[in-house]
Amino acid sequence: MNPACKDITSFLVMDILERANEIEAAGNRVIHLEVGEPDFDVPDCVKEAGQKAIADGKTHYTHSLGIPELRQAICDLHAREYGVSISPDRVLVTGGTSPAMLLAFGALARPGSHILLTDPSYACYPNFLRFTGLTPHYVPVAEEDGFQFTRQAIDDNITEMTAGILVNSPGNPTGTLISPDALDAACAAGVPVISDEIYHGLTYGAPPRCALEFSEDAIILNGFSKRFAMTGLRLGYCIAPTFMMPLLQKLQQNLFICASSVAQWSGLAALSPDGLAAAEAMRQTYDTRRKALLAGLTKIGLAPRTEPTGAFYVFTRADHLQPNSLALAYDILEKAHVGVTPGIDFGPGGEGHLRFSYSNSLENIEEGIDRLGRYIATYCR
Repeated sequence: MNPACKDITSFLVMDILERANEIEAAGNRVIHLEVGEPDFDVPDCVKEAGQKAIADGKTHYTHSLGIPELRQAICDLHAREYGVSISPDRVLVTGGTSPAMLLAFGALARPGSHILLTDPSYACYPNFLRFTGLTPHYVPVAEEDGFQFTRQAIDDNITEMTAGILVNSPGNPTGTLISPDALDAACAAGVPVISDEIYHGLTYGAPPRCALEFSEDAIILNGFSKRFAMTGLRLGYCIAPTFMMPLLQKLQQNLFICASSVAQWSGLAALSPDGLAAAEAMRQTYDTRRKALLAGLTKIGLAPRTEPTGAFYVFTRADHLQPNSLALAYDILEKAHVGVTPGIDFGPGGEGHLRFSYSNSLENIEEGIDRLGRYIATYCR
């Protein structure tokens, strides 16, 4: 067995989901607040573009970097939303953001090196890093800072073996944004910055900042799954410095050939005015749900210390109910039939917390809160 695989951990939220599915199969209704997947259908223009691509025979290999029209549209999006100028030859379209991550980490890997990431952070980051030969270097971050990097935390953890800094803003599991000062510090630290911006387009206050605003050499990871509810179409992209592109392209050619042709034409439609309007309507609905979930959690004693203003997550301390977050998540699922994600899934610093997703209907969120309130009153007093 590949030694790089021996330390790869389970994705605990998927274990919770699979147990929830078993409970549902037994005839019980589960309220799903665990899974970070949009409950919306894709925009109509995306459906139409995918169908048209198939009807028109656009079902063959594309250029390994992606169709030129989509790469240009991605550049145009960044110019409009962040005021940055990018050439299409710096854009690599991938079969989801996860392959983009794999390629970027693979290109940065060198023996004995590590990547800085916040603790807590997205559960799959450490496993991607280990698989590519990099070591995850967890940086403890504070709830009052939104569980995001600070300038001091970056300065204190950079060493000669740091191969990069991984930023996720808005963040999973926290739903918080990194401060411009901390993002500037990361981009000025003298090592590559990998900025996972998959939740851009899903913010409910100050807009997120793109790392390219601070450094033209930042590596951007993004995609269409979250903002456009296109999870199953598997479409993402990486924006990288010019000097990295030949290596990334060779890796893409060997490992993946190219992204799905049909998904790429669908993605081009997502970036049209109609697609962006549909995404904005989804964002507004998420904001309504966010406010309802925050109000409900506050009512039952689970309010976060820092209000999340991005993505579709609330990450809050729950160790007063039970210090073992995995045991607590399973107990809530079994007794209240509400799916939540244990904080330990996101690193040692996540222990004692739970993540709630509001990518579910307002009615289900309200019922989930009612069930949680009854669970706490019955089992945690």
